[in-house]
Amino acid sequence: MSAHLSRRRFLAAASSAAAASALPLRAADGDGPLYEISLAEWSLHRTLRGGKMNNLDFPIVAKKDFGIAAVEYVNQFFKDKAGDTAYLGELKKRCEGEGVRSLLIMCDGEGQLGNPDEAGRNKAVDNHKRWVEAAKFLGCHSIRVNAASGGSYEEQQERAADGLRKLSEFAGPHGLNVIVENHGGLSSNGAWLAGVMEKVELENCGTLPDFGNFRVSGDETYDRYKGVTELMPFAKAVSAKSHDFDEAGNEVHTDYRKMMKIVLDAGYRGFVGIEYEGGKVGEAEGIRATKALLEKVRDELS
Repeated sequence: MSAHLSRRRFLAAASSAAAASALPLRAADGDGPLYEISLAEWSLHRTLRGGKMNNLDFPIVAKKDFGIAAVEYVNQFFKDKAGDTAYLGELKKRCEGEGVRSLLIMCDGEGQLGNPDEAGRNKAVDNHKRWVEAAKFLGCHSIRVNAASGGSYEEQQERAADGLRKLSEFAGPHGLNVIVENHGGLSSNGAWLAGVMEKVELENCGTLPDFGNFRVSGDETYDRYKGVTELMPFAKAVSAKSHDFDEAGNEVHTDYRKMMKIVLDAGYRGFVGIEYEGGKVGEAEGIRATKALLEKVRDELS
């Protein structure tokens, strides 16, 4: 590794630690838990799509039904509301009423930030700007984006880095981070996405390592533990993806003890977001099982 890359990794790790210390945690001074738990809205996507709740209900449900006081939104559940200050004001009011913190907005469907066509890439950047502003209004620290692109391995890195850099430059004055999830394609290759971060080289551009999204293509799956290890130096949030559990309450696809040790060894002390995506039990049961496992592992590692 070159001296430049080593320095970039050092700066990214320092940035991640700074972002974590800005969150309402006491872990940094040794008086609080190693990490706090948040809830990703996607965990309730079937309930939302079925009309049994809406986005305005989400922070209330998170707190009252699950005892979770930090939330991560998904933009598709309030797609036309990014610029609606009355709507966002109501959402913020409900969060404040329940003592719930808004952490980030997961943004999909706004175009490829790594589009091979520069005009398309710039359009995608512009499409995401309204979510930066909405996240700022709600008091979030980040928006989560994707790094989809086209071309060769190296071309996709350059194109994704270009779009992410432009969006991050816009987000910086708003005090917002732009964070990228491993979310299919080359973004699920940990080395590739870490390389994109190296190329962007902005402290407010980072990653959101997801424990389960490491399918690069139909027949190629990246090692999840290697991938999370590679992405953690840039992490400003972490997604604890879960699907199925055994009789002892362990997630059968991911060794949470091994994974959380990787997360903590990287110096991360921010929120770990529950993202239940399984189908064998209901969403509420899956959320509770994931929370119980994260709490158990936290106690074991403390």
